[in-house]
Amino acid sequence: MKEALIHRGPKVEIIDSPVPEPGPDQVVTKVIVSDLRPSNVFQPQLPAWSGASAAAVNQGDDIAGIVHSVGSNVYEFRPGDRVAAFHQMMAPHGSYAEYAVSWSHTTFHIPTKTSFEEAATLPLAAMTAAVGLYQRLSLPLPWHPTSEQIPLIIYGAATAVGSFALQLAQLSNIHPLICVAGRGISHVEALIDKSKGDVILDYRNGDEALVKELQEAVKRTSAGNVQYAYDAVSEKGSYQNICKVLDPTSGAITLVLPGKDYEGIPEGITKTNTMVGCVFKDMDTHSWEKETGSRTGNLEFGFVFYRFMARGLQEGWFKPHPHEVVPGGLGGVERALTNLKEGKASAVKYVFRIAETEGVERETKV
Repeated sequence: MKEALIHRGPKVEIIDSPVPEPGPDQVVTKVIVSDLRPSNVFQPQLPAWSGASAAAVNQGDDIAGIVHSVGSNVYEFRPGDRVAAFHQMMAPHGSYAEYAVSWSHTTFHIPTKTSFEEAATLPLAAMTAAVGLYQRLSLPLPWHPTSEQIPLIIYGAATAVGSFALQLAQLSNIHPLICVAGRGISHVEALIDKSKGDVILDYRNGDEALVKELQEAVKRTSAGNVQYAYDAVSEKGSYQNICKVLDPTSGAITLVLPGKDYEGIPEGITKTNTMVGCVFKDMDTHSWEKETGSRTGNLEFGFVFYRFMARGLQEGWFKPHPHEVVPGGLGGVERALTNLKEGKASAVKYVFRIAETEGVERETKV
């Protein structure tokens, strides 16, 4: 099979590799479409503590395709099923290939009305949103929505993570949503409910103007303060701006970039890192099982939420992120990485149709 490896630069090398075999609890999927995530631009340059190798690696983690084979313990899936899946980061057999491996608990069925291109935008970004809101900020779950006003700042609301966080917050009846965005404001407009006080603030007006607008938005809340913030950007002054308006004694902020000290966050504000890898057993550094002795935790959270999202796709109350198909299949990965590095993408996910890769035998569309 064809597989794309990413080198520093970024530079992409397409090689021939054997088709992987599933472990007992794994699923091998014939990848129809893979998504590109923003951190792929920087992952080859991450420090050793991150687990990233300096060697070229297949960094694809968003799978959408047809089940090829399953392990002996897998009971939900069989060859031929239409699925999407979250591949374990830094592990072999990622989604930049004709076939990819995922754990069964991070694999989920996709409705027939959901295209593979749409499905590929979901696995990593949507789970990052869910982990941040519910496992880190401990906000009310969608099947037990709040009846009280809970203001929430979502910084980077037009990003895939921010947009999914916005959708989930709506399902939890969390309002008002104070959304910060830029070029993607028109996308965010379609996701908010202004009748419940939701607003969008434009960071392009500068930090001083943004902080002033945040302060005004906070004053309009019923309690006159904000205790929760989801920072889907976590750089370029984002968390500093948030902390100027977040409650200094009871506020909570979750951030998404690993390995940063996040200096300047007041001691009274609870700071957490949303690491989506926690839904994998050997990457769960904040395991409830380790900390409390509970037999359930982040892995089960991932299992449940992927199936919840699949139901939302079928019922229409959970939407994929806007996407742009990059031509050339795996041959287009390098171009898309360069576009991301240059900041050309806004409110859009780049996806690749693997069958368009040079040297891949094309089959009848499923």
